[in-house]
Amino acid sequence: MIHARNLVRTFKTKTGPVEAVRGLDLDVREGELIAFLGPNGAGKSTSVRMLVTLLPPTSGSANVGGHDIVADPAGVRRAIGYVGQKTASGAYHRVREELVNQGRAQRMTGEAAKKRADELLGMLELESLANRDCASLSGGQKRRLDVALGLMHTPRILFLDEPSTGLDPHSRANLWEHILRIRRETGMTIFLTTHYLDEADTMAERVMIMDNGRMIADDTPEKLKADLAGDTIRLILSSDAQAEAAQTAAATLPDAREITREGSAMRVTLSHGEAMLPRLITMLKERGVEVAGANVTRPTLDDVFLGLTGRSLRETALAA
Repeated sequence: MIHARNLVRTFKTKTGPVEAVRGLDLDVREGELIAFLGPNGAGKSTSVRMLVTLLPPTSGSANVGGHDIVADPAGVRRAIGYVGQKTASGAYHRVREELVNQGRAQRMTGEAAKKRADELLGMLELESLANRDCASLSGGQKRRLDVALGLMHTPRILFLDEPSTGLDPHSRANLWEHILRIRRETGMTIFLTTHYLDEADTMAERVMIMDNGRMIADDTPEKLKADLAGDTIRLILSSDAQAEAAQTAAATLPDAREITREGSAMRVTLSHGEAMLPRLITMLKERGVEVAGANVTRPTLDDVFLGLTGRSLRETALAA
């Protein structure tokens, strides 16, 4: 559904050229939900703007929904829905009228636009708001209307640019409940940018991480966490000497990475911590080391990002 090779975007500034995107390669299969992550200034938004034909690439190529973004931008726009960061509806337009006007702008007949508008109002639980002015809607209601506007022409691909930013937890959960249900019913491909790592972790089949204009990671959330961050096993021993013996034994584990000790506590980072914990305890027991307590901490996507870039994605989002 999305195929890009060596996409580059360079901006001219008074101080010289700025390479916002430096040779982006990506592939998205039909029906996937992709989370596209990166700190502010990484080139993430510029990449999305090129893919949705709002910004021409300096060089490289991309095909979205079967259409070339440079040779056939109109074809791309017919194939995609785009929900940007800002509210798309007119403040003093009525909800249903706004949807019908969007359909007409997409060259739907008046009858087809009205039918589709009513369908989406029901799908996104906006029927009771159909005759309300858009300005009177709550933040969560406006975002559901934005999604409805993006779906009016029944696109094959939906681009969501930080759709839940600024919403309270209840409204955010409600918005995602509707989006995921529509995806299940239609098989739609979704390309998501977000600073909410729990959204990427729990809903995306794949996570792509961009930094400094380049793609630096692309895999499932579980594999990224296992391979790039790893689980942390923490053991409590009866004495400093026992902890030192445990540290020596842990170093022999396959895939053992960082091993640290603080007094009678020892930590080891490795893949598949829950599976390795019984093995480690058994090995220590055979060496005469008794474990008084143990736990396994699973990594987060922020741990992955921190390991890759030395920065926390959560901190960069809060700073923005």
